Amino acid sequence: MPLRLSFLLLLGGFLQVLSAPAATAQKAAKLPSGDVFVDSKGVLRWQKTRQEVALFGVNYTAPFAYSYRAHQKLGVNVEQAIRQDVYHLARLGVDAFRVHVWDVEITDTTGNLLENEHLHLFDFLVNELKQRGIKLILTPIAYWNNGYPEKDSGTGFSSIYSKGEAYTNPRAIAAQERYLKQFLNHRNPYTKNLNREDPDILAFEVCNEPKYHQPEAQVTSFADRMAAAIRATGCRKPVFYNISENPDVYQAILNAKVDGLTYQWYPQGLVSNHTLRGNFLPYVDQYPIPYRTDARFRSKAKMVYEFESADIIQPVMYPFMARSFREAGMQWATQFAYDPMAIAYANTEYQTHYLNLAYTPAKALSLLIAGKAFRSVGRGQSFGRYPQDSVFGNFRVSYRLGLSELNSPEELYYTANTGTAPRQPARLQHLAGVGSSPVVRYGGTGAYFLDKLAPGVWRLEVMPDAMAIRDPFEKASLSKPVTQISWNDQPLALSLPDLGPNFSLRALNERNSYEAHTTDGRTTVRPGVYLVAASGKSTIAFTPRTIFNHGELRDFAAPKGFIFLEGPQQQVRHTAPAQATAGQPLRITATISGLVPTDSVFLVAQHYYGQTRILPMSTRSYANLEATVPAELLYPGQLRYWLVVKKGTQTLTFPGGFSGQPRDWDFAHNEHYEVPIVAAGAPLPLFQASRDQERIEAHGLAPNAWTDYVTLPDGTLALRLVQGPAQPNQPVATGPAASLRAFFGDKLAGRTTDLAGFTTVVVRARSSQPNASVSLTLTTKDAVSYAAPLALSTEVQEIRLPLSAFRPAALLLMPRPYPGFLPLHYQAPGAGSLKIAEAEVLHLTWDAANVTGSPANVDIESISLQ
Repeated sequence: MPLRLSFLLLLGGFLQVLSAPAATAQKAAKLPSGDVFVDSKGVLRWQKTRQEVALFGVNYTAPFAYSYRAHQKLGVNVEQAIRQDVYHLARLGVDAFRVHVWDVEITDTTGNLLENEHLHLFDFLVNELKQRGIKLILTPIAYWNNGYPEKDSGTGFSSIYSKGEAYTNPRAIAAQERYLKQFLNHRNPYTKNLNREDPDILAFEVCNEPKYHQPEAQVTSFADRMAAAIRATGCRKPVFYNISENPDVYQAILNAKVDGLTYQWYPQGLVSNHTLRGNFLPYVDQYPIPYRTDARFRSKAKMVYEFESADIIQPVMYPFMARSFREAGMQWATQFAYDPMAIAYANTEYQTHYLNLAYTPAKALSLLIAGKAFRSVGRGQSFGRYPQDSVFGNFRVSYRLGLSELNSPEELYYTANTGTAPRQPARLQHLAGVGSSPVVRYGGTGAYFLDKLAPGVWRLEVMPDAMAIRDPFEKASLSKPVTQISWNDQPLALSLPDLGPNFSLRALNERNSYEAHTTDGRTTVRPGVYLVAASGKSTIAFTPRTIFNHGELRDFAAPKGFIFLEGPQQQVRHTAPAQATAGQPLRITATISGLVPTDSVFLVAQHYYGQTRILPMSTRSYANLEATVPAELLYPGQLRYWLVVKKGTQTLTFPGGFSGQPRDWDFAHNEHYEVPIVAAGAPLPLFQASRDQERIEAHGLAPNAWTDYVTLPDGTLALRLVQGPAQPNQPVATGPAASLRAFFGDKLAGRTTDLAGFTTVVVRARSSQPNASVSLTLTTKDAVSYAAPLALSTEVQEIRLPLSAFRPAALLLMPRPYPGFLPLHYQAPGAGSLKIAEAEVLHLTWDAANVTGSPANVDIESISLQ
C-alpha cells in the first residue's frame, strides 16, 4: 500500500542534522597510516609499522539499491543521512567498513563505469568514512541485481549475466575485467584519490559470493584472471577472494593467485520471520575451518566480509562471534548490515538483520564491545568452549542477564543493568551503557556515552528512548514502525570520583540550551551532548567546536521520533500468558510508550462474564508496567483483560488503542487479551501445530527434505516433516533429515507453581515409516540438552516420555549454521539431571532414512507437559 503523503511529509523532517560535518582537521590517527601487505605466513600487516591488522566494523548500503530508494521515498537527504550514520559508526568504535558495490547500478552491460548518483554518493560515503578514521575493504562486484525486496531495476552487466555465467561466459568475463580496471582507476572527487591509491582503502575483495561448480581448474583460472585485472591497473593492495560460498571447490581458491580468503557467518540461518529466542551462544562458540591445517590456507590472510546474528535482538552474540573469529585467525570482520537511521524505524532494508545505535541501542553497544574484543584477543587465542569462555579477558557475556560487558581499568561498557563495579574507578576514561551500573544510574532506554576530556570534565552523550513495539523480524513495510523513539527527560545519577556529587551539565549540540546543576550527584537529562564538569573546574578550553573523535564535541544525531497518523501515540507491546494456574495470583506486565508522569494506567480484569476488577499498574522502569490479578479472580475458566491509559480527559483502551474503556456502555470493541485459567496439574502445551506456526523454526536439513502443515484424520492440524528420495547421483542422506525447534520458556511463566508436579512429556504424532528414528530434546537456559527417543506408529498416537527418561545429549544447532562446514551439534560439559523449570526449548529431530519411491514423513500435532 502506498504511503500517505502526510506520512512522507512528517518523515521528511524526521532526522536532526549533525551539528557539523566531521572536522577535516583531526587528532593523530589511532590507526597506522598507509597500505597493508600480507607476509609469508599469511598475516595482514601495516606497511609502515609491520604490526598486525585487526579491524572490526560493518557493511552499510545507503548509496545503493533498496536503501537508496527508501531514502528517496521518504524525502530524506541521502548525504545528510550518510553523515549521521557514519558519525554513529565512529561513536560505536567502528574502524572497518566493507560493502559489495552494486555494480549493476554503476555500470552498463559491457562493464563501463557510469558517473551517476549512486557513484557520487558512494564517493561521498568513502570520504566521510576516511574523515572518521575508518578503513575500507571494497568488493567491486556484487553479482546482485538491485531489487530486493522490490523489483529489479539495475541496468549493468549483473542484470543480464547470472552468477553461473559470470565465470564461464566470455562476454561476462570481459565486462568484469573492464569494470574492475575502471573502478580501481576511478578518482573520487572528494578525496582526490584513485581508488587503487587511496591509503584508507586497504584491499579489494574481487566479488561477492560467486557461484561455482566443478571442474576446479576453471574456477582457479577465473579467480586468477580477475586478480590480474586488478593488478594490471598498478594496484599493489592485497586481493581477497571468497572461499566459503562454494565449499565443494574450495581448493580452487586455495590454488588461486590471491593474497587472502574471505568468509561469512550466519550462525542460525536467515529469515525466520520472527525473533529467535533461547540461548544461541553455543552457535557462536567457535568457527572451525576444516582445511585450516592446509599450507595454502595458512599462507593467505583471512577476513570475514559479512556476519550477523540474524533474527536475534539479544545483545550477547557479537562479542562471542568476535572472539571466535580471532581464534580462527581472522583479522577483519564486518557485520552485515548496519541499518541507516532514516529507515531503521521499520527495519525494511533486510528484515532478518537489525542494528542501529538509535533503534537497537543494546545490540549496538554489544557491537562496540565486540570490536574491543576483536582488537584485544590475540590471533589464534582460545578461551576454551562454552560456558567456560563466557568470561574472557576483560569481557563477560551472560545470556540469562542479556548482558555483554567490558570492564577494564580505563573502560566500562555494558548492554543491560549490571552490578559490576569498575575495576579502577579513578582511571576510567570511557563509559557507555544501556541501563544502569554502580557509576551511572539512568532511567531511559537509549544508549549513553561518557568520555573523559580532562580531570573533572567529561563529555556526556544521551540518545533518545527506544521502545520495541512490534517484532522487528516480521514481514516489513515502511508504513509499519517496529521501534518507537521518544524524547524524554530522564533521571541521571553519576558516581565518578573526579566529578563528585557537585557538578554541572551544559549542552553542546545545536538547538539544545539545557543546563543543570546538582549537589547530590542526581539530575535529569534530555537527549543531546553535554559538558559535565565538577564544581570549580574550568571548561574554557572546551567549546562545541573542540576536536573530538575525528569530529567535534558538539556532534550529535538522533531520530526525532514518530507521530503516528492513525491511532494514539501510545504503543503497547504485550503478549498474554499461555496459561495461568487457578488459585494463584497472576502478574501481568506490559511495555507502554509515550507516557508522562501525569498519566495513569489500569488493568481491567474480568473472569469472562463474571467478576471484574480495576487494578492500577505500577511502573517498574521507563515504559515497563505491571499489575497482579488477585487469586480470587483466578478460578478455572478464562480471564479477559484490557490495558487502559488515562491521559487527562482522554482514555484509551488496548488492545487496539480505542477511545473509551471497557466498562463504558457504548464501548463496542471486541478486542481483548485472554488467558486460560487451568487447575493445578492440567497439561501444559509446549507446542501446538494449530497455534504456533509463527513462533517456531521447522526446517529440512537434508538436501531433499522440507516441512509443511497437514490435517490429521480427526481434523486437527499437524506439522509435517518430509524427506523425499535422493536425486540421481545424489548420495544417500545421513544425519538429521528435518527438525522442529520451539521456544516454550514463556509458556512456563504462568504455571511456575505447578512445574515441580510435571513428570511426563506427551507427544501426539505419527510417522509414515514404522521404524523412523525420531528423538525429542529439551534444552535449558544454559544450553544443556537432554534427549529421549520417540517410538512413532503409522497411526496418530500419544507417546508418553517420563522426564526421568531424558538423558544428556548433544544440542542440534538448528536453524542450520552457515557456512555449512560449521558444527551441527554442541555438547554441553558436565550435565546433571534435567530440571524442567530450567528448560525453555524443545527440538524434535528426525534422522534421515534411505527413502525410495514416495516421500516419507513425520507429523507432529502437539507436545505437552503432564
